Amino acid sequence: MPGVSDAGPQSDESATDRRIEELRAKGVEIVAGSITDPAGVTRAKYIPLRRLGDFQRSGMGVSPSWSVFCVDTGIAFTPTIGVSGDLRIRIDPNDAAVIDDGIAWAPGNLTDQAGDPAPLCLRSLLQAAENAAAARGLTVRVGAELECTMLAPDGSPASTEPWSPYGIRTSLDRSAFLVDLAATAERAGLRVEQIHTEYGHDQLEVSLAPTTPVAAADAVILTRIVLGRAAARHGLRISFAPVAFEGGAGNGAHLHLSLADEQGPLLSGGDGPYGIRPAGGAAIAGVIDTLPDLIGVYAGSALSALRLKPGNWAGAAACWGLENREAAVRFIAATAGSPHGANAELKLIDPSANPYLAAAAFLNSALRGIDRQLELPAEIPENPSQSAGTPPPLPTDQRAAIEATEKSAVAAELLTPEVVEALVAVRRYELNTFGDRSPAEITQALRLAWSC
Repeated sequence: MPGVSDAGPQSDESATDRRIEELRAKGVEIVAGSITDPAGVTRAKYIPLRRLGDFQRSGMGVSPSWSVFCVDTGIAFTPTIGVSGDLRIRIDPNDAAVIDDGIAWAPGNLTDQAGDPAPLCLRSLLQAAENAAAARGLTVRVGAELECTMLAPDGSPASTEPWSPYGIRTSLDRSAFLVDLAATAERAGLRVEQIHTEYGHDQLEVSLAPTTPVAAADAVILTRIVLGRAAARHGLRISFAPVAFEGGAGNGAHLHLSLADEQGPLLSGGDGPYGIRPAGGAAIAGVIDTLPDLIGVYAGSALSALRLKPGNWAGAAACWGLENREAAVRFIAATAGSPHGANAELKLIDPSANPYLAAAAFLNSALRGIDRQLELPAEIPENPSQSAGTPPPLPTDQRAAIEATEKSAVAAELLTPEVVEALVAVRRYELNTFGDRSPAEITQALRLAWSC
């Protein structure tokens, strides 16, 4: 139609100009666009606010090696990723959220020069999984919980007095920080549902409302950033290490998944246990079936095995159970106490996992179970280590987790061979660099590796 091709760019430019003025009115001077790499580290580039449109149209250049940057300053080059080439980070100006005085942030897609998704764009991988679910007639919602450890500015424990898990004293001691955190999250557009101090010393948890998969992973990164900025204003730092101190409580990064079709939710309203419909049971079965293959995605870092142990409520057993905190999949039934309905919580994910990649693995494994009509395994209603039907152990040791994912045809199918290659490369670098160190040395070295 005449004029359409001219109106589009002009309209886009006008919309970007309006967005610039909106952000300028909020005091924004620079905008960050970030990606989170296979090592789980979030990396960013910044532009002056006036160049917001360029960040969308042409993007900001990055080396392909960003996808094999490691938790320290190392680079785990692979046969397909070397020193040549160039990619772009592109953002949507509408996604920009104010994160600090003068600074806005938006999640980025990793693209080639033409704007097409790069093979290692993990946000695009999750979007493809979301699209695959929609093609099957399924609506997906993902919720997230972020556990972290508050630190003193020098990286030592934030407090030395006795800790009261979930205690009103331990939370009110940080009341100014918590109020700032809640207000900053609200301004950034985050839908925070709950904040509380946790079981571990100086441990904090933030729970987010369920939303679409990509938006949920975006919210995880934004929450990490907001936590870090609010903490800094109160003389604190935030650790998202799976274990921040040797012998301390582990930090989880639990994801909740719910699915629905035209007949309603798959995890309630049926004739199965707790109302689970056959397709819902197949989805849970698919997640459990692929746990040994995907453990390197969910908990494959040099610190992950310190957390993923029986007795830590970390979901170290490949089974499911109603409100069972020792099971990898904790089932939450549709009751008055669950305002968002029935869902399956994958507990073994820790904060060293890339949230886009972890959510893609979680969702794709559920879809795989539905496609194969897998049968829901028998529930383990008690502590798996004390159950007559004890599930086989997961390969939680880092070397075993890496090898399991590297050799898995299922991991390659669900995540692509390119993603598996990059993930294995950065985790093997960790193994070679930190594998011979003591837990105390590793926790000290990597305490802030995943902080934003």
